[in-house]
Amino acid sequence: MSTLTPAKPEAVATPPGALRGPARVLLRAHRKALWAAGGLLVLGIGIVVALRVWMASAKELCADGDITPCGGSVYQPSYARTSTEVFLGDGGTVLLLLAGLIGVFAAGPLIARELESGTFRLAWAQSVSPAHWLAARLAVPAALTVVGLTVLIAVYRWGLWALRGYPHSQPPHWSGSGVFPGTGPALLGFALLAVAVGGLCAVLVRRTLLSMSVTALILGTVALGLGLGRYVLWPTVFRQSAGPVELGPGDWVVGMGRLTASGRKLYWEDCYAVDPLRDVEACMRDRGAVDYFAEVHPASHYWPLQLVETGILLALAALAVFAAFRVLRRLHG
Repeated sequence: MSTLTPAKPEAVATPPGALRGPARVLLRAHRKALWAAGGLLVLGIGIVVALRVWMASAKELCADGDITPCGGSVYQPSYARTSTEVFLGDGGTVLLLLAGLIGVFAAGPLIARELESGTFRLAWAQSVSPAHWLAARLAVPAALTVVGLTVLIAVYRWGLWALRGYPHSQPPHWSGSGVFPGTGPALLGFALLAVAVGGLCAVLVRRTLLSMSVTALILGTVALGLGLGRYVLWPTVFRQSAGPVELGPGDWVVGMGRLTASGRKLYWEDCYAVDPLRDVEACMRDRGAVDYFAEVHPASHYWPLQLVETGILLALAALAVFAAFRVLRRLHG
């Protein structure tokens, strides 16, 4: 008796560029969120392009952006230019909120909802280890976020660049809380931290809404803390003169005041706090002030501040990822 052995089906070749395993399943399961993220990306680009087109089409009579006769005693910028300055002045905050929203999504619908409903067991039963399952849910949003936010950073900087070179306009300052977070790599560091914190909160709490809330609270605290303490991330430049210190348009003033003969610093706010109605110069003289001083971050400190802040955020993100895998291993082996 001969035994018929069925022929083995030929393996289906997977294209080299195709996604496999948990990453592909993850993208298919959350394709609506992926489309929404793509829509936000296009919307952000469109807003900046529209602002630049609007500003370029304004009826400015002079090279400095004046809409009144050139050389006159009155300078009046176009409504398009002032509106663009206002809108772009908060662009960094919008990008920071977008990065935080990605972390909240990672904490809730991406990870905690599967842990809460128990659907994670289906993936783990199909030869996908818990570590690989979590790695896919952290790596995929992190990679997509870095790519998308890099594009938005470039577009945002392009929009801000159009506001330079006009001596009488009021473009957003590079150190502004609504500008600085969205113009450099610190935003990417915050986005990676958001994903990492979202993953950690999800595996710890295992409840969708609670994980999202805790993630938002942590990210808000980090963003607020960096915003308030950013000036200490790099040493300031100390300037001293016999008269009021001259400041450039790119200087970020951290502190100003007077110096005594012994070199002790007297800040202006110290006199304002004692008696707001008293002449501040008289207050300083009574305290022995002789010279003026200013502590500033010049425009050249932009990149050191960005890189130090990015390093801090990446270190926190690495700690959060490490803790997330440790918690997952302790709970599920």
